[in-house]
Amino acid sequence: MDSKIRYEIEFPINSSPQLLYQYISTPSGLQEWFADNVNSRGEFFTFIWNDSQERARLASKKSGEKVKFKWVDDSSKDTEYFFELHILVDELTKDVSLMVVDFAEKEELGEAKQLWENQISDLKHLIGSV
Repeated sequence: MDSKIRYEIEFPINSSPQLLYQYISTPSGLQEWFADNVNSRGEFFTFIWNDSQERARLASKKSGEKVKFKWVDDSSKDTEYFFELHILVDELTKDVSLMVVDFAEKEELGEAKQLWENQISDLKHLIGSV
């Protein structure tokens, strides 16, 4: 099995950091744009898309700033992979952007980035940032 490579993408978003944080840190917020259904039990989140589901542990969060989810295996043990959503605010212009850190297999990198672009587009429509 190929190991995955880490990548980062930054998306400008016309939103307050506080509003954006609600959409990246809560099951109900994530369910609106990231997955078809999101359930949480304690620190574990289940993300459901069509027929597939993945589990992740909320590894860290900083209120109003970022969340990091570590993917877990069937026995709820952390894997080496995670995704992180980090709200950046430019100190001078106060422009807000969302930095996505994720992993993909080399041959699927373009597809993975396109998927994020589509999901972030949904998020922007949701919060009126288009």
